[in-house]
Amino acid sequence: MSCNLKNIKSKLILKKIFNNISRKRSLKIVCYNKVFQKKVDVDINDYKDYTQIKIEIIPLPNKYGYFLNIPDDTDPSFFHIYFNNNKEEIERYDIQEEDNLDKIIVLIDYEVQNLSELFNKIYCIKSIRFIQFYRRNITDMSYMFSFCSGLEELNLDNFVTDKVTNMSYMFKGCTKIKKLNLTKFKTNNVTDMNHMFSDCESLKELNVNNFNTENVADMNHMFEECYQINELDLSNFNTPKLINMSYMFEGCTALKKINLSNFNTDNVTNMACVFDGCESLTEINLDNFNTINVIDMSHMFDRCSRLKKLNLDNFKTNKVNNMSFMFWGCTGLNELNLKNFCINDIGNINCMFSLCKEKLKNKMKNNFKILKEKTF
Repeated sequence: MSCNLKNIKSKLILKKIFNNISRKRSLKIVCYNKVFQKKVDVDINDYKDYTQIKIEIIPLPNKYGYFLNIPDDTDPSFFHIYFNNNKEEIERYDIQEEDNLDKIIVLIDYEVQNLSELFNKIYCIKSIRFIQFYRRNITDMSYMFSFCSGLEELNLDNFVTDKVTNMSYMFKGCTKIKKLNLTKFKTNNVTDMNHMFSDCESLKELNVNNFNTENVADMNHMFEECYQINELDLSNFNTPKLINMSYMFEGCTALKKINLSNFNTDNVTNMACVFDGCESLTEINLDNFNTINVIDMSHMFDRCSRLKKLNLDNFKTNKVNNMSFMFWGCTGLNELNLKNFCINDIGNINCMFSLCKEKLKNKMKNNFKILKEKTF
């Protein structure tokens, strides 16, 4: 880096310089070497401005308690917190009744790589907005907003997720959030999305059209109990490394339409409860599903009461050892194609067709002579 910065006035040029320094992991030298600072004549606020995460937090009225989680093993010097009323670190990140705050500004320094649980179980926040996010070294965002039960607004337009590998439980239990725009999320490096949106019971609008899921191994419970979502377009999801998709859409009671046309299930071993409780689904196309490695299909279509026909003639079940309750409560099912099902050696087939129509049960009894009465 050149030491001739005295005449640089352009903020854009400074931004490029400090981003470059940050990428080369030399920023620490600039921040903490006073001699070097003096030589290059750089204002400390310049590089702080271009290397920090800046967050605006709006507390809920009449709610008191912690508004930020900083792990015990994290160096607190990398978390600089300022308030609109200039009170410093109100009783160590704890909002008291007498504080009467309406806005909090949080600045997080460049050293931080892990944002896991940053807002986990914080009940006193109404709104979070990321004003700037000049950090590209964050790898873990698991549980970041989980169980923020008071959170109504979450603005992630400036979010940077380039290096993130873990997004598990990220929004779990955000029960008041109605919409999430994640079109700018980069998920190329993410391997874990389990429980990512589970229990977001008010969520109606969710845009994940730009998600890259090529490295994701775990999606279990990903959309579990998202009661309000009525349509999910996951046609961009390509999942060659996916292993676990159990409970993925379990309890999505309003879901009427789902597009899984690009799903790759070659390596999936667990499909238990994947559509369990999707009572509004009237049709679902699983023609592209490869089930050659699946071991567990229990409760897979449990309580899909509005499904009228289901074509699973491409399903291979040689390795499956559990089909219990697989079609339990599919009370509207008239047509069920299990042409290539191998049930002879299945370990558990209890209640597989329970509560289905008698006509369908009789057909299954005729097609699979080995089925026992407890299957129905």
